[in-house]
Amino acid sequence: MQVNRMSSPYKLKKSLGQHFLHDEKVCQQIVDAIRSTPFQRLLEVGPGGGALTKYLLQIPDIDFKAVEIDREKVAFLKKTYPAIQDKLIEESILDMNPPFEETFTMAGNFPYNISSQIVFKILDWHPQVEAMVGMFQKEVAMRLAAGPGSKVYGVTSVLTQAFFDVKYLFDVRPESFTPPPKVMSGVIRLLPRKENNPTPEMRSPRHFKLLVKTAFNQRRKQLRNALKPLFPADVLQDELFTKRAEQLSVADFAALTYKMNG
Repeated sequence: MQVNRMSSPYKLKKSLGQHFLHDEKVCQQIVDAIRSTPFQRLLEVGPGGGALTKYLLQIPDIDFKAVEIDREKVAFLKKTYPAIQDKLIEESILDMNPPFEETFTMAGNFPYNISSQIVFKILDWHPQVEAMVGMFQKEVAMRLAAGPGSKVYGVTSVLTQAFFDVKYLFDVRPESFTPPPKVMSGVIRLLPRKENNPTPEMRSPRHFKLLVKTAFNQRRKQLRNALKPLFPADVLQDELFTKRAEQLSVADFAALTYKMNG
């Protein structure tokens, strides 16, 4: 059922990329996905009007926190859901430190205008993130889940899949939001790579990130040309460097870090 925008008890702020979920069926699907793996600590990113929050606050025996930068939404949440009073972190997800000392699960309907930055925040926290269920613009979600050879396989695909198994769960139509975005949305789940499929050995995360970003910065060029500043001339003669960035797997990139300069 479409919510009348004029009846909303708070203002929607385009500057914050706000599209509030009101489809209860979708909310339940997301909550079910969050609860499909056990956890003790949960961080909700951008609770907004509380569409997911009202369900997450009911999960028993967990330590729940939510981060929200919009003061008007913070006031609304505290008034509407008194149980959230001491659980709100009033700042930007991009500026905050990990909310727990131990491992935790993340969830949220992520603002589209900073969704890629949120992915990089998750990657910064990856040793502590035991699961993530999040809604993104469909294009972004598909990119995170894409494999080698795909046209949308890129930097975020490789960096995310180095540390997480990515699963695209389901589409969400524009009509599920107020106001409706102009694009489809998609929900994905990240789970840390396990012992039977571990993160590939790499020289360092810093080398890996530099290599992947440099390779995809000129994705239409052969790697021999795109990566010239990063490798000795003799290494660049390897036949692998006649390929383009989207043809390499996560493991390929990881292995190459050991041949980089410096």
